[in-house]
Amino acid sequence: MNLKLLFRSVVFLLMLFAVLYAGLNNTNAIDFSFPIVFSKNVHQPAAYIFFGIFAIGVLGGTMLTAGGGRRGGGAKDK
Repeated sequence: MNLKLLFRSVVFLLMLFAVLYAGLNNTNAIDFSFPIVFSKNVHQPAAYIFFGIFAIGVLGGTMLTAGGGRRGGGAKDK
């Protein structure tokens, strides 16, 4: 296993733990306001809001780092 992949996995799990820990300790419903997307406030338990924001961040980071590279051009392709 690649050491870099293992490190990234551990960091990802630590971030996930932080979000879950915050959600478990903040069980009250909160008002979340994001006027660009929602016309009125979203009133949900804090755990759902934390997880949603985390999921959007993970998906965004995945899209930014995945793909986009060009294949070929090396000496082995000739």
